Amino acid sequence: MLNKKSVENLNVKGKRVLVRCDFNVPVKDGVITDESRITASLPTINKLISEGAKVILCSHMGKPKGEVKPELSLAPVAVRLSEKLGKAVVFAKDDTVVGENAKKAVAEMKDGDVVLLENTRFRKEETKNEDNFSQELASLADVYVDDAFGSSHRAHCSTVGVTKYVKESAVGYLMEKEIEYLGNAVNNPVRPFAAVLGGAKVSDKINVINNLLEKVDILIIGGGMAYTFIKAIGGSIGNSLLEEDKVEYAAEMIKKAEEKGVKLLLPVDTVIVKEFKNEAESDTVPTGLIPDGWMGVDIGPETIKIFSEALKEAKTVVWNGPMGVFEFSNFAKGTEAIAKTMADIDGTTIIGGGDSAAAVNQLGYGDKMSHISTGGGASLEFLEGKELPGVAAVQDK
Repeated sequence: MLNKKSVENLNVKGKRVLVRCDFNVPVKDGVITDESRITASLPTINKLISEGAKVILCSHMGKPKGEVKPELSLAPVAVRLSEKLGKAVVFAKDDTVVGENAKKAVAEMKDGDVVLLENTRFRKEETKNEDNFSQELASLADVYVDDAFGSSHRAHCSTVGVTKYVKESAVGYLMEKEIEYLGNAVNNPVRPFAAVLGGAKVSDKINVINNLLEKVDILIIGGGMAYTFIKAIGGSIGNSLLEEDKVEYAAEMIKKAEEKGVKLLLPVDTVIVKEFKNEAESDTVPTGLIPDGWMGVDIGPETIKIFSEALKEAKTVVWNGPMGVFEFSNFAKGTEAIAKTMADIDGTTIIGGGDSAAAVNQLGYGDKMSHISTGGGASLEFLEGKELPGVAAVQDK
């Protein structure tokens, strides 16, 4: 599947290797609250250390928009990374990312040392992929390794531009794993192949639905986006989430599923509330009969049964987007039921990043899935069938 040069194919001893990681982690009061992205980067970093490379790490965090924002500094990441690697990680604090501190830190490196640069988005050039910053980043290194799948759908200096100015580039282990799982699932799945799509909006998933209808055997739609589909088949949805301008599109997709022989499943019953809060009084009604003044917040027990039965037949499942308002514990039952069903499937189960990844981890089913993508936006674009700029930029084998 992947004809890109891998970190496996590199000879890095004594070379300076710039690794683009995804350290875009949530930080609260200086403390990292979810470090799964840091953990995911360790195999590539350890491999390079063990082979005697001088390892220079870079990443963005948050959206500083080209300004220096101390609360978005990568300093806490350097501390946590040192603990996880069991060796010192030198943090090169430079507001310009590649400044005196960075150059000095890199110049003093011995084989196997690790340096972390400051947030690449402190430079406004980063998101515009401007050559000057790409060249500065490349000037620190002999080899470039992209291991930031979560940022690979963006053409930035640290994901794309830098590849023009280094002699050699490759993808890291995390990137390889992401492409292998998502790529194989979509292009070469073991069948039956099912996709579960949820989340609030149809508009976020338009191209995904269209692309997956060409490939899947079963398409399950839940979450807020389901109501636009229910409306398209003439149901009453009360005050539920609706994208009026997507009703016609939903109708087209239902027709396309029929023509392609894809089993398209929509919720048949829905948990409804009058007020949008966890303690709200709730009721369960048939999905197309939601009364005015009420809104759907989760799939009902009958739907859970139908969705779960369909998934049990599948050999490959991709899931992107929760089934309800899972941040309210009373309305997380649908999302939890899907996670539980997927945990028991004897096949390949892939969680496409974002909210579904958070939900699966939060509910304790993370280690039961074949693969949880680290990139929400990137995995969606992959499922749309798009080529990701950060992957395309790396040298072919």
